[in-house]
Amino acid sequence: MSGYDEIEDELLSDEEGGEGGYYEHYRFVADKGQRPLRVDVFLQERMLNASRNRIQNAARAGSVLVNGETIKPNYKVRPHDVIQVILPRPVTNHTVEPENLNLEVVYEDADVIIINKPAGMVVHPGHGNFSGTLVNGLMYLHEQWPQINGATRPGIVHRLDKNTSGLIIAGKTEWALQHLAKQFFDRTIKRHYIALAWGDIEQDTGRIEGNIARSPNNRLKFFVDEDGLTGKWAATNYEVLKRYGYVSLVKCKLETGRTHQIRVHMKYIGHPLFNDFTYGGDKIVFGTIYTKYKQFIDNCFKLIPSQALHAQSLGFVHPVTGKEMYFEAPLPAGFQQLLEKWEVYTTALRTGNPITD
Repeated sequence: MSGYDEIEDELLSDEEGGEGGYYEHYRFVADKGQRPLRVDVFLQERMLNASRNRIQNAARAGSVLVNGETIKPNYKVRPHDVIQVILPRPVTNHTVEPENLNLEVVYEDADVIIINKPAGMVVHPGHGNFSGTLVNGLMYLHEQWPQINGATRPGIVHRLDKNTSGLIIAGKTEWALQHLAKQFFDRTIKRHYIALAWGDIEQDTGRIEGNIARSPNNRLKFFVDEDGLTGKWAATNYEVLKRYGYVSLVKCKLETGRTHQIRVHMKYIGHPLFNDFTYGGDKIVFGTIYTKYKQFIDNCFKLIPSQALHAQSLGFVHPVTGKEMYFEAPLPAGFQQLLEKWEVYTTALRTGNPITD
């Protein structure tokens, strides 16, 4: 086997995710003495648990690049070539049991399935959550899923936090999974989130930048490192949709996909998400000191389980037809009731009527 340099094996995670990610980025550099060798053979010799067929599927899906360009599986590697591969992340060792969780299927065909995930549901088993997850529910819906490293797994390539609701897509075939993974890696997936943030945000539109790093004191939390010495660069664009006095309804679009990105960036600019207990939004951040206002806020908190954040839209190119597809999911009932409650409150402020709940 010829010599090579393995530069990186990067686990990529999607916005509002947990540890790690659902696809991996490998990068190899062929040495100066590299003999002509098919790229699928070259990669099979260097990647553990990656079959030649799997690598060929990745190449056909555009997920194998040589010197920044997509190539065919029969491409011959040359000296100093830089080869990059995006592959779905290997499965964990535990068995996933199918469960009937009455998932809300927004769209489904032979290649993809889109679910409107409720708040409170974990996406993937692990960290003490081995049942009741989205994956358990998907396993119940279908007997056949892509074979990833010899194990059957729903083809999920992005994630949402347990308490973030909204749209999530899975590939039902290896081909679809590869294509979706590549689109997420290239950040060509079109998505926006709806959030209720504390405070009357000054600008109607804005862009938040800052490296997001893990907290040294709490591994479940993240923060913006202003010095940029740790973490990963991230950018969030927001637009204020409506103002409710002490809270603002915003639409967020992501340029990057870091863990807890929206929640951390909104906290960073002084506007944590409403009822986000991890980042200080589960207490009164803006408002009055009156008892009736506190009672009103407590009643608002009861309507949603945690942060007011919803992945509302999802746009992608269908992996087989090549057609651009776009879906939206309405706000969950509790989120909608929360906004209605704030609408009543702002009306009361304008008319001078007291708050009754």
